Amino acid sequence: MPLGLLRKKKPKSKETSRLVEGEQADAAGSSLPHPTVPTRRLVFHTQLAHGSATGRVEDFSSIKELYAKIAGVFEISPSEILYCTLNTPKVDMGKLLGTQIGLEDFIFAHVKGIKKEVNVYKSEDSLGLTITDNGAGYAFIKRIKDGSVIDSVKTICVGDHIESINGENIVGWRHFDVAKKLKELKKEELFTLKLIEPKKAFEIEPRSKAGKSSTEKIGTGRETLRLRSKGPATVEEVKRTDLQTAYRGSGVTTTMFEAGKDKGNPDEFAVALDETLGDFAFPDEFVFDVWGVIGDAKRE
Repeated sequence: MPLGLLRKKKPKSKETSRLVEGEQADAAGSSLPHPTVPTRRLVFHTQLAHGSATGRVEDFSSIKELYAKIAGVFEISPSEILYCTLNTPKVDMGKLLGTQIGLEDFIFAHVKGIKKEVNVYKSEDSLGLTITDNGAGYAFIKRIKDGSVIDSVKTICVGDHIESINGENIVGWRHFDVAKKLKELKKEELFTLKLIEPKKAFEIEPRSKAGKSSTEKIGTGRETLRLRSKGPATVEEVKRTDLQTAYRGSGVTTTMFEAGKDKGNPDEFAVALDETLGDFAFPDEFVFDVWGVIGDAKRE
């Protein structure tokens, strides 16, 4: 119903009461619509992982927007940010910032450090790498399998950004494209990786109270900010029971088995999961547990 008609039906005393409560009036004395309730203001604290003062960021809906906000706080280019971790300045792949941020989480931004060029001899079909990306064009190493080809090259580390393979720049590639490129490299041949490691400092604890970790809080339910590539970010409450129900009721279990039934190791399975179910952002422990269940089913 139009607001003008609505006002005609209300007694003057109520009209006056509404103005007293905060409704503005224009120059002619007529009342204006009551202002809308402001949206919830979400402010997050952030630091550069190698050491900095504490800044604050707000009003972002995607990873790229978050990086731009952090870059503005510390007066650096957004392209300098490799990835972010939550509640720790260490290169901890279990604490990577994904599509959800707890409202009490502390954001640490890891920026570009030393550049490295490494020659690797591919003596086996599997390099023992798990690749992920930051959602803004940078692929990096998430895991290195013990005893693998890459594990024998000690200059290659978890958290290193892969800038090029055999001279081909791969900035802007998704992680599964990078994994495919590495898999297609010929066995018994040498290849070259250009890497950028995150800038490092002394091993220190967070310089401000960061609250409980994401893993601890998700068990009892918590509010998170869910980032999206398109559209506004939304605040959601996530509970472990909700996640379990979603996995069972949406065909995810079947999809996981299909993704892993022909894979030879957990690294390949993790890559396949990222390709098919990347939006779920499964924790590493969960991936390994599922891999074990798939192995048992295959043996049966």
